[in-house]
Amino acid sequence: MRQLILELAQTPAATLDNFVVGSNAELVHSLRSAAASGATAIFVWGEPGSGRTHLMQGVVSALRERSAAAQYVACTPELRLDRDLHGLDGVAIDDVERLAPDAQIGLFNVYNDFKERSAVFVVSGSAPPLELGLRPDVETRLAWGLVYQVHALSDEEKIRALQDHAAARGIRLPDEVPAYLLGRVRRDMGTLLAVLDALDRSSLAAKRAITVPFARDWLQAREQEPGSAIENSGVRIGD
Repeated sequence: MRQLILELAQTPAATLDNFVVGSNAELVHSLRSAAASGATAIFVWGEPGSGRTHLMQGVVSALRERSAAAQYVACTPELRLDRDLHGLDGVAIDDVERLAPDAQIGLFNVYNDFKERSAVFVVSGSAPPLELGLRPDVETRLAWGLVYQVHALSDEEKIRALQDHAAARGIRLPDEVPAYLLGRVRRDMGTLLAVLDALDRSSLAAKRAITVPFARDWLQAREQEPGSAIENSGVRIGD
């Protein structure tokens, strides 16, 4: 497992440039515009694995590229939003429905501060703002800006994205390998791309081509390791 963590940790940080756009061209364009010009409030919602966290981290990366002070915040029930956020040029707050009611008051105050200063305020959740079950005043504030659903890629789009990623890296990838991976690892693009990159490094070290048998052997060596990113997804490896 330690080796798998090391392999996956070598993948590039999330940016708007390496996000697989699919049906989200308008959303990505709006995030790029926000990072470039500021003065924008955007709410992004979608199902788990659709790429929300990648986009939140990507817009912070884009802000920092122009030397803006920006921070990514992953919400938890224990999190309390502190006033240190109030001086930033941009913030991306992920999974806001996880905030406790008293922390939602902090979110309300952060929103008002960013709106007053015309700073970039990007927030994500698992549903549209008015369906999150937050405090009514918070839901209303979050619905005032632009609201986008991030659409998860179809299996065909994921396969095409893996093939394009492989081609860009000079990886010779048989058509059946992406479909094989979809049935045996977590299906979000971050994990799929990380696994493909780790497979590439392992294949180079082993001096073997990336084929279904090679991918099967590689996954079998890792699937039982506690906490692995590898999931069986109801399919026995080797079937």
